[in-house]
This record gives sequence, structure tokens and C-alpha cells, in this order.
Amino acid sequence: MESNFLTSNSVASAANEDFSEYVAHLQLHMTLQARNLVPTLKQTQEGSREELLHQTQAHFEKLISRQGL
Repeated sequence: MESNFLTSNSVASAANEDFSEYVAHLQLHMTLQARNLVPTLKQTQEGSREELLHQTQAHFEKLISRQGL
């Protein structure tokens, strides 16, 4: 009986890992798609608001895409 319990826990754990990996790939795909919808910013003066916004957005997208579940 204990063997069946361990086997079902192993299967559930593997399924959970597969699902977590799927969600991570889906989040990355959605992020990349969203980036394609955002128009590129013109390179005006360095340190401009637009440049800061672009860098901040890219930083947060990178952090979110690397987060584990």
C-alpha cells in the first residue's frame, strides 16, 4: 500500500513539474508576443523618460520570466 502511495506522489510531482514548465514557457511566449505589440522607442537623448521606461519594462519582464512557481 505504501508503494502505491509513493508511486502516486511521484506521478503527481512529475505532473506538477510538467505543468510548471508549461506555464513558464507560456509566460515567456506571451511576454515575447507583447513586446512585438509595443512600438520601438526612438533613441533621443540618453536618460530620457522613454529610455528609462523601456529599460524598466525590459527589466521587469526579465525578472517575471525567470520566476519559479
